Amino acid sequence: MSRVQHLIVTEDEADQRLDRWFKAHFPGLTHGQLEKHLRKGDIRVDKKRSKANDRLEAGQTVRVPPLPDDIYKPVQAGGARPPESEKLSDRDVADIRQMILHMDDSVIVLNKPAGLPVQGGSGQKRHIDGLLEGLRFDYPEKPRLVHRLDKDTSGVLVLGRTRQAAKHLAEAFKRRTTRKIYWALLAGVPKPREGTISYNLAKIVTSNGEKVVVDREGQKAITDYSVVELAAQKAAWVTFKPLTGRTHQLRVHAVALGTPIVGDGKYGGPEAFLDGIVSKKMHLHAREITISHPDGDDLTVSAPLDRHMAESWKLFGFHENDYEDPFLDMGL
Repeated sequence: MSRVQHLIVTEDEADQRLDRWFKAHFPGLTHGQLEKHLRKGDIRVDKKRSKANDRLEAGQTVRVPPLPDDIYKPVQAGGARPPESEKLSDRDVADIRQMILHMDDSVIVLNKPAGLPVQGGSGQKRHIDGLLEGLRFDYPEKPRLVHRLDKDTSGVLVLGRTRQAAKHLAEAFKRRTTRKIYWALLAGVPKPREGTISYNLAKIVTSNGEKVVVDREGQKAITDYSVVELAAQKAAWVTFKPLTGRTHQLRVHAVALGTPIVGDGKYGGPEAFLDGIVSKKMHLHAREITISHPDGDDLTVSAPLDRHMAESWKLFGFHENDYEDPFLDMGL
């Protein structure tokens, strides 16, 4: 049996039903078993009894009761595991610690590499969530995720070192007081070269799985953007400042501009690739974050470019260190 767990609802999980949240985290738990735990009061949200159809909010704490080991078996390839089974190799510990950009008593900020998922899923054997034990150090609890990045997006990823710190950070995302800056290489040059993209987004199910599309009836999604530098008319270094936190928001908004993110074949199709010029990996990087620190004041952390993007920047003559935040001039 696992121990009691207290998991923080991340920004991306907000407005999700409790039963679907459990299905994502513990696929081996049947609906009948879930309902039994809910009736007994074993499962609670912010210490209150809950129902399967309750909607979750970012920053809430879900109490997960002790569960049999076989609950975890369907996702041993990359999903949730009992805390007792979290034994990492020396290489795993070294890898996760090498990602640290900032660490204090309440917060750890990582530079997540492209290609490494934040959480487990089908066929995902290695992910950030499964490596967090390597960041425990001498703390009684391991760090907690408070938001996510796409598997192929690199850059700043914030963790709370305690349950209370994680809740504070998740609530900062929920209140939209967090300032996030992304860098991207776009195929083509967006027109105009700076502005605000406001297209509602919704998830749909296709033959190839879930996908996000522009939909008037979807959730509001707003992104400020500005072109930093051009590579002739073939590509553009663009900085994004999302004002909302929808799934795949920047990727879909880039396509809506007519200039997909380089390497994003899912949304941009063949036009997203500059064949023979740069890497086929997705060129989207969470460059900087400013967030309310649990101990007061704001914390700002920046992440250097992932290797494949640094090579593209060098090829096009872009200079990472010459960057000046365009949103300050725009009053944003």
